[in-house]
Amino acid sequence: MSGEGSQHPVSTRVLTVPNVLSALRFVGVPVFLWALLTERDALAIVLLTASGITDYLDGKIARRYGLESRLGQLLDPVADRLYIASTLLGLAWRDVLPWWVVAVLFAREAFMAVVVLIAKRHGWLGLPVHFAGKAATFNLLYAFPILLLADGDGTAARIAEPIGWGFAWWGITLYWFSAGLYAVQLRRLLAHRRLAAA
Repeated sequence: MSGEGSQHPVSTRVLTVPNVLSALRFVGVPVFLWALLTERDALAIVLLTASGITDYLDGKIARRYGLESRLGQLLDPVADRLYIASTLLGLAWRDVLPWWVVAVLFAREAFMAVVVLIAKRHGWLGLPVHFAGKAATFNLLYAFPILLLADGDGTAARIAEPIGWGFAWWGITLYWFSAGLYAVQLRRLLAHRRLAAA
């Protein structure tokens, strides 16, 4: 939730509105996955849409009212990744998404895990959140319920399919673009540290 260029200090507070929203998203993951795998699509779409809305709201509220917290910095990205991972696996299992989409997005997560590991080894707990990364998450969280809606017959499904794939392609592209930005950012931090040491 702590965005790049935030003007508020990060606190250790736990009980804040943004943290409650992030926790609700976190708790909603198993319910969503159950709904998806048991083909209760209406409930799954509602939960996934609510996740996208609350993901936007918790960051907006945190920045607007100076409620960024260390707990929020942990919960927010974990909830994002859990929703994306569970949705990818669930939709691929139901043949709504091809498995190559799962592989491409999981490869990005593996790449970012290496970037974060290198950052931690040099004493950085995390890298500032980029707008591209949040935009990628929003696109994917909007793509998935629309693609789920497209998994059917009728006019609504035919209309939903190209829209869903449009969001999905933007999400995939921005997801990898943001990973590149994080890698460049880490490289600059390492270069700055080497210059400072010299």
